[in-house]
Amino acid sequence: MKRFHIHIAVDNLQENIRVYSALFGIAPSVSKQDYAKWMLDDPLLNFAISARGAKPGLDHVGIQVDSEEALNEMNQRLAQAGLLAVAQQNAQCCYASSNKYWTVDPQGIAWEASTR
Repeated sequence: MKRFHIHIAVDNLQENIRVYSALFGIAPSVSKQDYAKWMLDDPLLNFAISARGAKPGLDHVGIQVDSEEALNEMNQRLAQAGLLAVAQQNAQCCYASSNKYWTVDPQGIAWEASTR
């Protein structure tokens, strides 16, 4: 299974939690002082926001997979597309630990391929 991931930097975390909770019809599955995440099943989406001083707007997008085999397949796809990917093993990010590959698309948008 693959889950689409979107991460948006925001100015006011609590206001955005209110808005997105109303939009999705549920509270975040993870809520911290500077971060919130909704793991949605309909649509199948990992949607996260954070207030950590980054410029507000799209932070990065990605594909979340459920196995190391699927992650390696994603890395091969990035290579086939001619995109240089940087590996991050046992990354501690967004209140979770995972393995990742990072790249940047032709528009300059950061893309993350990661395990849960």
